[in-house]
Amino acid sequence: MIDRGTGTPVVILPGIQGRWEWLAPAVDALADRCRVITFSLCDEPTSGFRFDPARGIENYLGQLDEAFERAQLKDAVLIGVSYSGPIAAEFAVRNPDRVRGLVLVAALPPDWKPNRRARFYLRAPRLLSPLFLLDSPARVLPEIYTALPGIRARLAFAVGHGIRLLKAWLSPSRMAARLRWTAAFEYADPGQIRQRVLVITGEERLDRVVAPELTKRYLAALPAAEHMVIPRTGHLGLLTRPTEFAEAVRRFADEVSSNARRASA
Repeated sequence: MIDRGTGTPVVILPGIQGRWEWLAPAVDALADRCRVITFSLCDEPTSGFRFDPARGIENYLGQLDEAFERAQLKDAVLIGVSYSGPIAAEFAVRNPDRVRGLVLVAALPPDWKPNRRARFYLRAPRLLSPLFLLDSPARVLPEIYTALPGIRARLAFAVGHGIRLLKAWLSPSRMAARLRWTAAFEYADPGQIRQRVLVITGEERLDRVVAPELTKRYLAALPAAEHMVIPRTGHLGLLTRPTEFAEAVRRFADEVSSNARRASA
């Protein structure tokens, strides 16, 4: 488990890849502003958390319980990224006293079901993984080109992200299992969330992984939720523009914490 920085505690759940290392730029930026706790999903062999394949999504909810205990957190701001968005929302519904505020970043909605493309890859995840990897640049390169101002910045990001990928290689079979678990799980209605919520998306034209219209379903269920678009980004805004992402989270986390202190005074 990674526990870095000082200040308002935030817990960040990784996305479908399962490894916290993929979020390293965002974690670094957050650690300059907050106390940030993160980890790899518990079905990753390197996670150091308990895992039972029969429990599916309940594994991750239990992992959050354990992470709070290890970090000795009474409460924290919880961040769900992409795949982990509905998991973070479910934990917030179940634990209203432990989640100060909820941040959902390019998040799948709780009622998400695999689309045609996802169903294709789920047929044979290992066999089709080369095709998945070949398809990935077409979905992220337009965003990288738009988010980063020049060739040096783009190359630096590509090299850094490539190194992170090689060090924390994704498992197609584990990713496929995660998709099946989330499609089968009965998530709570997000309208039951009582905490303050910040929904972060990229621009409509640039997120070719989770369409912002899907993430905005949280806004329909939670009219009081705040919505922020990180300009010139799509799905990778917390990585391509981590400073802007971290500053938005810091402001939100500090406001939530200040309000909680006033309420208890």
